[in-house]
Amino acid sequence: MPRNLSSVGVYCASSSGVDPEFAEAAESLGRLLARREIRLIYGGGRVGLMGVLADAVLAEGGDVHGVITRALEEKEVAHLGLTTLQVVTTMHERKAAMADQSDAFIMLPGGFGTLDEFFEVLSWSQLGIHSKPCGILNVAGFFDPLLELFELATRQRFLRSEHRDMVLIEPDPASMIDRLGSWTPVTVDKWLDRGRR
Repeated sequence: MPRNLSSVGVYCASSSGVDPEFAEAAESLGRLLARREIRLIYGGGRVGLMGVLADAVLAEGGDVHGVITRALEEKEVAHLGLTTLQVVTTMHERKAAMADQSDAFIMLPGGFGTLDEFFEVLSWSQLGIHSKPCGILNVAGFFDPLLELFELATRQRFLRSEHRDMVLIEPDPASMIDRLGSWTPVTVDKWLDRGRR
């Protein structure tokens, strides 16, 4: 049964990167979210892929909610043209607010912060803290090395195959949104090696 996606949390970089395909994908995703009347929840920035994404949603008349820390707002990187902008004190509050207000999550190319935020909500899904789908938009093969790491972790019994497979991987935004809407939660325990205690 399709999920009702009214909002999607997107994690992406405050840089545009080198390959122009990254910005093209962010813009395409933004337009698609607006056209499907899905609210964008993101980190509130006006620079890099974050800015491209938010501007694309807004240009199509869509709804954008940004969540940013006071420190980043004071560095003048906050996007002041959003539908709503929530300013919080800490990164922990920022991540919690984004997770609470999103029905699903997508990661676009980015660095440490992008990876950190995505893997937190992904691990919460694995642990059953929430039952929200998590997808990686693998633009221009950017995440191929990460997907190879998933395979290695599975072979080495750090990941169950069911948990590896619960991460949705798509190269284009339309396929990603469709798969987020049809996702079903995984109900298998993570590796704990109980017999070795």
